[in-house]
Amino acid sequence: MNKHRNVCAFLAILLVSSLLFAQGKQEVPASKANQEITVYAYDAFCGDWGPGPSIVETFEAKTGIRVKLVSSGDAIEMLTKVKSEKNNPIADVVVGISDDMAAKAYEANLFEPYASEALESIPAFLQIDGQHRLLPFDYGNFAFIVDTEKLSKEDVPTSLMELTDPKYKNKVLLIDPRTSSVGLGMLLWTIEVFGEEGYLAWWQAMKENALTIAEGWSSAYGLFTEGEAPLVLSYTTSPVYHVTYEETTRYQAVLFTDGHSTTIENVGLLSSSKNKEAAKLFIDFLLTDAQLEIATANSMYPVNSQTILPPAFDWAPKPEKSLSMEASAIEKNLDRWLTEWTKVMSR
Repeated sequence: MNKHRNVCAFLAILLVSSLLFAQGKQEVPASKANQEITVYAYDAFCGDWGPGPSIVETFEAKTGIRVKLVSSGDAIEMLTKVKSEKNNPIADVVVGISDDMAAKAYEANLFEPYASEALESIPAFLQIDGQHRLLPFDYGNFAFIVDTEKLSKEDVPTSLMELTDPKYKNKVLLIDPRTSSVGLGMLLWTIEVFGEEGYLAWWQAMKENALTIAEGWSSAYGLFTEGEAPLVLSYTTSPVYHVTYEETTRYQAVLFTDGHSTTIENVGLLSSSKNKEAAKLFIDFLLTDAQLEIATANSMYPVNSQTILPPAFDWAPKPEKSLSMEASAIEKNLDRWLTEWTKVMSR
C-alpha cells in the first residue's frame, strides 16, 4: 500500500516494536537456523524505501532463517507469477494480496490455511478469510491526495462526481485497474458509489480530466510529487509519510461525501512451500514485531491492535463512511467489469 517508503531511522521503531510484541513470540530452535525461505512481495514493499529489507534483516538476526525477498510487481502481477509457477513452485510466502484479489487467489488453490496465534490481536473485521488462507497485515482507505501548493482549498473536490468537472482537466492522476491493485480499488470504488448503471459514465468523463492513467501506484505518485498534477489516487494515510520523513503537511488526503473504499493487504503461506515451519514464523513476525514498521513505512494502518501509532497518523483523516464489496460479487463480476472498463477507456 501505500507505498511511501524510507528505511532511515527505523532502529528506534524496531526496538519499540520488539519490546511491544516480544512477550508473545517464540524464538526459533537451533535446528531451524540456516534455513532459507523465499518471499514474494510487491515492488514498493521490497524497495529501498519499503519496509521489506529492514524487516528481513531483523527477522534473520532474530531467527537465523535466511529470507530471499523477491520484488514481484504489483499484487495482480504477483498473483499471476505465483499461478504460472504452480507446477514448479519457488516462493514460500506471498506478501501483498489485497482483499479484492482474494477470490482469484482462492480459486487458484495456492494457499494453505494458517491460523497464526497473532490473529487473536487482530480485529475480526480485518480477517477476510475464515479459513485463514490469507492473513491481514495492514489496511487503509483509498483517497485522492492533493498538493496544497498547486490547488487552492476552494478548488479541492468533495466527491467523485465533482472530479469530472472540466476544471480538473489534466489535474488528476489515475491508475490502471488491469495492472495495479490500487487501480482496481478505484474501479471497485466507483462501482460501490455509482452502481453498475453509472460507473462507466464516470470513467468516460474522467478520460477527459486524467493527465494519465499510470500502470502502477509508484509511477503515479512519482509524477504527483514531481508536480505534474495536483491530485493523485492513493490512500487517506499517505500524508503520514510526508509528515514523518519530510516534515511537511503540503500533501493532504481529501475526504469525499461519497465515502471511501477500504483495502486490506494480506500475507499467505503457499501450499507448495517446503519450509512451512520457517515460513509460518515469518508470517508471525509480520503480524507482530514488524507491525509498527510496516505501518510507518507503508503509511497504512497496522492490523495488530497492540500497535501504538506515532503522532504523524493524526494527519490521516478517517472517512465517515467506509465502503466495501462482497468477495462473492467481485469473484462473479470482476472479469466483466475489467472488460467493460477497457472498452470504454480505449474508445
